[in-house]
Amino acid sequence: MSLPDALLALRHAVQASATISYKRDTETTSNLSRASHINIPPHSFPKSTPTRFLKPGASPSSNFASDADNFFSLEAVYLAWLLKDAPGAEYMKAARENGLMVGFVSVTERKALVEWLEGKTQDHDRIVPLIGSTTPPGSPRLGSSTTIRMSSSAVTLGDATASPSKRRYVADAEDVEVVKKIKANEIELRDRNTVLRGIKPNNFASVRDAFADKLKKLKESSKPGAAAPAPTSTIDPKLQARKARNMEPIIMISSSPTALITLHNVKRFLQEAVFEPSAEARARATSEGNTRPEDLLAIYRTLTNISPSGKQTISHARYFVVDSVEALSKFGADAWDRVICVMTTGQAWQFRPYKWNDPRQLFHHVKGIYFAWTNDPPNPKIKDWNVTELKIDPHRRHVDKSVVAHFWKILDTWTLANKPWLMKTP
Repeated sequence: MSLPDALLALRHAVQASATISYKRDTETTSNLSRASHINIPPHSFPKSTPTRFLKPGASPSSNFASDADNFFSLEAVYLAWLLKDAPGAEYMKAARENGLMVGFVSVTERKALVEWLEGKTQDHDRIVPLIGSTTPPGSPRLGSSTTIRMSSSAVTLGDATASPSKRRYVADAEDVEVVKKIKANEIELRDRNTVLRGIKPNNFASVRDAFADKLKKLKESSKPGAAAPAPTSTIDPKLQARKARNMEPIIMISSSPTALITLHNVKRFLQEAVFEPSAEARARATSEGNTRPEDLLAIYRTLTNISPSGKQTISHARYFVVDSVEALSKFGADAWDRVICVMTTGQAWQFRPYKWNDPRQLFHHVKGIYFAWTNDPPNPKIKDWNVTELKIDPHRRHVDKSVVAHFWKILDTWTLANKPWLMKTP
């Protein structure tokens, strides 16, 4: 009787936890490197027996009976399983000690082979089928669950007549009915779009009910002759009177010649959102006959509002820009109450004549802005000041609009929180 397939026998023994031993000639040994045979109950195989496990790069059409060099030996496969938990270096050292200098299973292939031997996976693309068999690798074991029994009709290395005959599968009528019942009770899976869409229309009536009182008060206050709502904060009556006179906010800039924003280019920058170097703006003004800029400039900002009905309203808010305390004094003794922004170059001498000459105290009462080039390093002088740094690109003028828009947004947020009576609304 010919021997069964060595790889399949090893797989069954591994899954049955059968005892595998070694022998040399007729004597039993505990050293695999000295052994000549591997005993896989109830058979004994020469450890050099080729298996159906194909080596890397070998042709899948190779015959493991005639092209043994293209397949791993039983010793190499068994050693990979025996040292499945050993580190890579220890495993390769053991392979060399057993004489497997080049014919051992690599560390990267070991895991997949071990999982196939232990039955965790049923298929392996490097294990060729048995000769004359249509059963794929990893087919159910032959015989008992605890022992390996090979009958005379079992598949052997040279027996090509033992392959099972192909039969067409015919579904059982009862099974068909059971499958139909199962499908009828299945829950249809939905993709992310159907789940997010939902089955109920969106209804925000609860939100409207929660704000019904506030909406009612807003509608009543908008009617002609309606009483003004009670103030939510305690504001000095003098400030209330100034608010009634439509006070315009004031922006102070540095008088330093090295400042990026000066009286020469501030108007075009804040009104038209176009940055022009101060030297170029000064030369252009001189050519137009304006040899000296005014010490007080009016900046007009366009505000757009869209009502709930869709009507668009455009208005203009006026801001004053000065670069010195002398110019600021033209607005009266309370001019500092109208200052909402101070642009600084990071030089402390700028604040000496100010009402608050300490930068930390100053930027507690006004919003601080520091303009710099995009390629300039951070200025360590303003690190401890409450100042927002905005970058101006030296060459790309199309990004000026976003810088100016960010400036106005910062200023509106600060003004609304600190000096709401100077807030300009459309």
